[in-house]
Amino acid sequence: MATWTERALDCARAARTALALPTGVSPIAIVLGSGLGAFADALADSRGVPFSALPGFPTATVQGHKGRLVYGTSGGIPVLALQGRLHGYEGHDAATVAFPARVLSVLGARALVVTNAAGGCNPDFVPGDLMRITDHLNFTGKNPLTGPNEEALGPRFPDLSTAYDARLATALDAAARDSGTPLKSGIYAQMNGPSYETPAEVRMARLCGADAVGMSTVPEVIAAAHMGLPCAGISCITNLAAGISKQALSHQEVMEVASAVEQRFLALLGALCARAYAAVPERKSLA
Repeated sequence: MATWTERALDCARAARTALALPTGVSPIAIVLGSGLGAFADALADSRGVPFSALPGFPTATVQGHKGRLVYGTSGGIPVLALQGRLHGYEGHDAATVAFPARVLSVLGARALVVTNAAGGCNPDFVPGDLMRITDHLNFTGKNPLTGPNEEALGPRFPDLSTAYDARLATALDAAARDSGTPLKSGIYAQMNGPSYETPAEVRMARLCGADAVGMSTVPEVIAAAHMGLPCAGISCITNLAAGISKQALSHQEVMEVASAVEQRFLALLGALCARAYAAVPERKSLA
């Protein structure tokens, strides 16, 4: 069976050919969560390839995830965007969920920006808020690094104390000011899903320090840290979490709120691309 290194290289080479990626370019890579894929559609000179055409990429199955890898530019900055992502609750193990982030790293991304739709468990948050992720809590009991370590990708015991890069945090805060976008900050907790959290689980997460809860993101960030890829995270608070919300939780609400904040989200990401590109050095493609 092929190693994750071999799979990532094989997929990255296929993506480079399918997207006609220019050589020597170190793009900003962005993972676009539920209902947040419009940023990829707004890229200039864009071209995309479906996940199904990339070796090793399972098909995205969740509403609001188109399942495409898109290359284009934002304000002249090269961008690789995953228009949708994989989730553990779709039946994938954590290493498979993190595989797209590994491919982006192998393609020479200089920074990874992960975005998601999340439930707010901080009582000061309201639907429509955007939150810079300062750290995360992994309540899934799963880790994409489980199993034999592949030294070509990273060390056996990676340090996660700087998983959310300080340079990119500064760039994100500056981008919020540049775009006039209010931006909160807080800790993100991932649960397994696909059921929404119970009120008791939300209270537990809040007691542990979480400001938002969701069902994605953490495997990608762990894989990025393992490979030395600087990372930043943004949660779109699309609903109040169970026990805080006065109404039943639904994916439809998630999609509606994500659509309502689309313009603010696009402005923030657009401003972030230039800031992030300048904040961290280029990385060489391995494919």
